[in-house]
Amino acid sequence: MTDPAHGERAAADDQPEIWTGRASNRVQWLLACAGAACLALGIDLAVESLWPAGILPLVMSIVGCIAVGLLMLFGTLAFVHVAVKVDKECLEVRCGHIGVPRRRIPLSHVVGADFAPAVTPRHWGGWGYRWRPEQGTAVIVRRGEGVVLQLGDGHKFTVTVDNAESAVRVIRDHLRLTPPPAPTA
Repeated sequence: MTDPAHGERAAADDQPEIWTGRASNRVQWLLACAGAACLALGIDLAVESLWPAGILPLVMSIVGCIAVGLLMLFGTLAFVHVAVKVDKECLEVRCGHIGVPRRRIPLSHVVGADFAPAVTPRHWGGWGYRWRPEQGTAVIVRRGEGVVLQLGDGHKFTVTVDNAESAVRVIRDHLRLTPPPAPTA
């Protein structure tokens, strides 16, 4: 006869304390290069400044090129890759090289986790940090497998990450080991 508590501990020991995963998208480097080109064009226009049409079109062109270049450059570099970490307390998602934007979801707020074999940017309206009323929130850096969390408030959170199936197993194991919140009087 086996002790159920011991069996649960043995199954939990098979899973790592901390699970980490990543996903990346090399195509976004091309967009970052286009942003750098726009930025360089704006700087070149500012340095050359030989426009016969006047100063206002020149300033508008410079500001426009620099603004578009910065938006494209930093907007795409923020979502070139995503790093996901799952521990006993939370799931943490960090985007880009500096980890911003970042989302930290306590596992006490998670009621379920599912494996999504085919998450595509097309279903979410593109790459990046996305929100859709019928689907919830997502961090999409590429097409492919992902983790879908059902949160206690009825919302969903999706993230594309390599080896998402093992992440779901770890999350589910941590959810089973977490005691339910104490009822309030």
